[in-house]
Amino acid sequence: MAENYEKAGVNLEAGYEVVRRIKQHVASTARKGTMGNIGAFGGMFDLASLGVKEPVLVSGTDGVGTKLKIAFAMDKHDTIGIDAVAMCVNDVLAQGAEPLFFLDYVALGHNIPEKVEAIVAGVAEGCRQAGCALIGGETAEMPGMYEGGDYDIAGFTCGVVEKSQLIDGSKVKVGDVLVGIASSGVHSNGFSLVRKVVADNNLDLNASYEELEGALLGETLLTPTKIYVRQVLEVIRNCDVHGICHITGGGFDENIPRVLHEGQGLKIQEGSWEILPVFRLLEKYGGIPHREMFNIFNMGIGMVVVLDQSEAQKAIDILTAAGEKASVIGCVTDTEGVVIE
Repeated sequence: MAENYEKAGVNLEAGYEVVRRIKQHVASTARKGTMGNIGAFGGMFDLASLGVKEPVLVSGTDGVGTKLKIAFAMDKHDTIGIDAVAMCVNDVLAQGAEPLFFLDYVALGHNIPEKVEAIVAGVAEGCRQAGCALIGGETAEMPGMYEGGDYDIAGFTCGVVEKSQLIDGSKVKVGDVLVGIASSGVHSNGFSLVRKVVADNNLDLNASYEELEGALLGETLLTPTKIYVRQVLEVIRNCDVHGICHITGGGFDENIPRVLHEGQGLKIQEGSWEILPVFRLLEKYGGIPHREMFNIFNMGIGMVVVLDQSEAQKAIDILTAAGEKASVIGCVTDTEGVVIE
């Protein structure tokens, strides 16, 4: 036993226990192409097993941001890993890529195996939802860097798409429609403002408020980011998709225009989807101008698929069959800028 290392604040035995605890969660994410076992120095994946003729690899990395502060306050850690996966896989999906594998990085001040297991169990759940394999990761115990029970989590994913099927927005044209897919809540963006609203108004995370219709505020805010992989891949297989937008930080104004060309803009019809109650609460208690909310939060739309109007109903039917709420929320115009009517 490394007694001197433990005196410095690092418990190697706890690290070994973490590996033992998470093996079952990692194994549950295995998919075609998975190679090797957890514990090797590098994670392996057999790309040749997929039979892709001209593979383009699409990678993404992200974290969960200050949503972690809500998890600390609620002492709830079994869903934050889903957020870490979702933020990465939804991004590579926007290029039409199927996520293949995921690696996570958890840094914490004190290694509590039960807590780390809960975090990684969430990561594994996110991987299962996305159909990708958890092939590796790192747990770093860093006393002095993180106080008390604080930690940080980040992740990395790699996806693949046939070069001929890459979705890059090049086909987006004036008149195309935006099919919006419902979000599950705030997802994992805007939490610095969320926490300010909570603090400024002395809101209780363990209480409910009129707008939330009986749900607890803390649990509502911790609702995991929705993973759209399986549903949107099905749309891609059956429809001619021109563009895909993951609605993250910057809301509608920052994310949807990424697929537009010079001289193009957006007209979005408010009322064509449900704005979730949590956004009504944040707008009310934060005194945030209504239009500004769309420039910060997803407002109830987590993913947007851009396609020709003739394909819209087919896409909506596919998404509805998959259990998603989807509707046409707007269109591409010939005037630059984002107009919300």
